[in-house]
Amino acid sequence: MKEAMFYDKQEGKNVRCNLCARRCLILPGKAGFCKVRKNVDGKLYSLVYGKCSSLAIDPIEKKPLFHFAPGTKCLSIATVGCNFRCSFCQNWSISQEYGGIKGEELSPEQIVGIALKNDIPGIAYTYTEPTVFYEYSFETMKLAKKKGLYNVWVSNGYTAPEAIEKMKGLLDAVNVDWKGSPEFYRKMCSVLDFEPVKEALITYKKIGVLIEITNLLIPGKNDSEEDIRPMCRWIKENLGADTPLHFSAFYPQYKEDKIPKTSMEILEKAYKTAKEEGLHYVYIGNVLSDKSSTFCPKCNEKVIDRSGYSASIVHEKCPKCGFCIMIRNLK
Repeated sequence: MKEAMFYDKQEGKNVRCNLCARRCLILPGKAGFCKVRKNVDGKLYSLVYGKCSSLAIDPIEKKPLFHFAPGTKCLSIATVGCNFRCSFCQNWSISQEYGGIKGEELSPEQIVGIALKNDIPGIAYTYTEPTVFYEYSFETMKLAKKKGLYNVWVSNGYTAPEAIEKMKGLLDAVNVDWKGSPEFYRKMCSVLDFEPVKEALITYKKIGVLIEITNLLIPGKNDSEEDIRPMCRWIKENLGADTPLHFSAFYPQYKEDKIPKTSMEILEKAYKTAKEEGLHYVYIGNVLSDKSSTFCPKCNEKVIDRSGYSASIVHEKCPKCGFCIMIRNLK
């Protein structure tokens, strides 16, 4: 165990966890909603520090991050636990129903060492929710930066603003899941207040992190124009038209195994709506589609060719019209 960051001591040895937007009040001997942060005699501890439940080498495009270090590999890590209860979670066996704290003992030094040994330029904190293993990711990110590696998060966006601000200069890019309407968050994710996701996105932008957004489209749940058009408008108005938006296909899984997979028609309609709202970089993912490549916002010339999770022919300027493409490449 490691003493947690971002908590306040309360009366009677209770503690208030301030790491995520839930702000759990945790009694002695109890854990927060995420189940991996526990009050031990009036101090809050991370139960998953150094306990790596997943370790893999992935293309950065798999996160998905299309505009940060395209074509590179990243070392992906996770622990068990999550601060959401999504009924459609693809990683439910390590995020929700994992049967107790478990994972391979790997220190931040060892994680960074694995990346360096395998000549991998960066680390992704992903699969579950990196917020709940913040201390582990934070110490790893500090070491990674010292060794010239990049750091990226794949998150549900429920991190408290002060925890995001603490990562300034350490975190390079983030992909945040925008799940749907406030009602969708309540019914499908056990999240009562959606506004903290917006606040987190604005905070990421404020500290200079490259932001991409993924919207998993679940038929009949969050795929209507009333869901998609307001989201696109908010993204453009608050984050900018250059913010990449990925519409991802749903496949039946976990507690939502009776819902059909997302049709190409639904995905194409969402793509069209986002382009109508003026977003420059819109993608269709989790299916084979020509809309996984990047096209110039000015003349529609293909500037990054993608097939599956691989990227080739990366142009930072459109070869046809000279328009500067929003990409952060490695120096």
